[in-house]
Amino acid sequence: MYKAQIIETNDSPIQVGDIDPITLDIIESALRNARFEMDAVLFRTAMSPGIREQHDEFPLIADRNGKMVVGQFGSFVDGFLKSYAGTIEEGDIFLTNDPYAVEGAVSHLNDWLVLMPIYFEGRLVGWSAMFGHMTDVGGKVPGSLPTDATTIFEEGIRFAPFKIYEKGVFNSTAMEIILRQCRLPHWNRSDFNAIVAACRTADRRVKEICSRFGVDTYCSATEAALNRNKEAMRKLFQMTVSEETIYFEDYLCDDGRGFGPYKYRCSMRREGDKVILDWDGTDPQAFGSINFYLNENMFKMFFGIYMIMVFDPQILFNDGFYDLVEVRIPEGSLLKPHYPAALSCRTHALGRMFDVLGGLLGQRQPEFLNAAGFSSSPHLMYSGYDKEGDWFQLFQIGFGGIPGKPFGDGPDGHSLWPSFTNVPNEFLEAYFPLRIERYETVQDSGGAGKHRGGNGVDIVYRFLEPGEISIHDDRWFLPPWGVNGGAPAARSRKELVRTDGSREFLPAKCDRIRVQEGDQLHFITWGGGGWGDPLEREPEKVLKDVRRGLISVRGAEEGYGVCITEEETLDAAATEKLREKMRAGRGDLPMFNSGRSIDALRESCLAETGLEPPKPPVFIRA
Repeated sequence: MYKAQIIETNDSPIQVGDIDPITLDIIESALRNARFEMDAVLFRTAMSPGIREQHDEFPLIADRNGKMVVGQFGSFVDGFLKSYAGTIEEGDIFLTNDPYAVEGAVSHLNDWLVLMPIYFEGRLVGWSAMFGHMTDVGGKVPGSLPTDATTIFEEGIRFAPFKIYEKGVFNSTAMEIILRQCRLPHWNRSDFNAIVAACRTADRRVKEICSRFGVDTYCSATEAALNRNKEAMRKLFQMTVSEETIYFEDYLCDDGRGFGPYKYRCSMRREGDKVILDWDGTDPQAFGSINFYLNENMFKMFFGIYMIMVFDPQILFNDGFYDLVEVRIPEGSLLKPHYPAALSCRTHALGRMFDVLGGLLGQRQPEFLNAAGFSSSPHLMYSGYDKEGDWFQLFQIGFGGIPGKPFGDGPDGHSLWPSFTNVPNEFLEAYFPLRIERYETVQDSGGAGKHRGGNGVDIVYRFLEPGEISIHDDRWFLPPWGVNGGAPAARSRKELVRTDGSREFLPAKCDRIRVQEGDQLHFITWGGGGWGDPLEREPEKVLKDVRRGLISVRGAEEGYGVCITEEETLDAAATEKLREKMRAGRGDLPMFNSGRSIDALRESCLAETGLEPPKPPVFIRA
């Protein structure tokens, strides 16, 4: 199965057997703590804001076969072991950033992946691994995420898996060659060292567990944790996934080159214990950089996490259930493009996976259905030279509205990834030539519903030095849909206000936008769709949202049928009368509400967004 040759100096076999539940719980808890300690070490030693402040990194601890036991993004080790044909020895540490070399275990060149085999007394007992998003890895634009790239060669330095440490000896020559290609080599060096330190932290903790309980007990515990997850997921699949095939599709707005929308279509069914997820019907790969090389195991993890969070949050997720899921992705599609397709804008497709999963998993059980929400990680890059002649370069991830949920409202101004945090404004203003003039939620941007969708945010940047900006964004053309009668959310937009007062709407995906001292950028993100009939939302909750500035008086009336007086009090009689009128004038509530058709959105696009609508895609392979 694997190409790699694992070298062990101790040939005595590991005896895996039964383990008592108390010991299993102790070892499992210790591994979970070690996984969070990896984060803590990284955040205290990295330099780039993307990793240090926003936590754009993903750690894991795997068993000796490379299956993740604790972590958050699924195992990267499997794709590496299938692709790497060399030896693996104690003291080795591997580095790669090439999606095509590890079957999509990382999905663009900015993600540097470190993999470390964990040896104890001469035998391989596990793996620690982590990847983090580097602010820059070379390429044609600062930030290394060109929106107009057509091949991966335009996106920066690319290196297949190699031993950056061989038997404990650091390959400084290779690192210096890599750093020469990067615009911020000191950040890359620091972030790389921080990732290595985090992996070594896990290595140390696993060895401590092995010393305390013995190798046989430790390996028995990792296998038991994986098996327990598998059995729990088997029962969950039996209860929630039908043998009848269901479908769902969603779209990416555009490719940064004026074409779109692009379709992602997935079907789901169960055959016995196995769930089949098939992306047949997804559009062919794009000329532009929105392709996403989707690793099958990564999508299994997305599917598993979504199932657990929706149906049974008590299940500890790991890689144990992978044998129960089969993922089929058409070759040459947006999700499995042929080399050397560009991948630098893959963020939006990655996020759209969760909207598709939400649409799939909730169709048969609408009470568990989630609306579409902040399914991406929009980026802002700002770079140039300051008055002292020093290079500055910002990479920041924007937040938006989380969708309305079966059990409550969606959070306002939140990240797609639960562990991501915002860069403090004080940090930005201290280290970059800019000021944050405004940071607030966008009123009425969340979809109306019994459970309101979260609002997007409006960040107003004032640039203090001339430079260039790049923007990666989506949901500017197609709004996030609501469910079970909930309304769609507001779309995103980006507006540049020059010092002379002139205004310019910027495309959602663009590079090389020149800004001057004093120019302002409104970075406005989209909201989350609403859940359930808005006319069933308690008027008191609507009033509270009005008082908090989350919903306007007009939005309360038009979206919820709630009448608020000028003194911000509830007019109960007028509300009851208005709601009766609104109920009588509407038809059946749809399960999914996208607002308008794509053709209708094209017709109104220029008037509503200030931008021309995307043209229908032209594909490399039809």
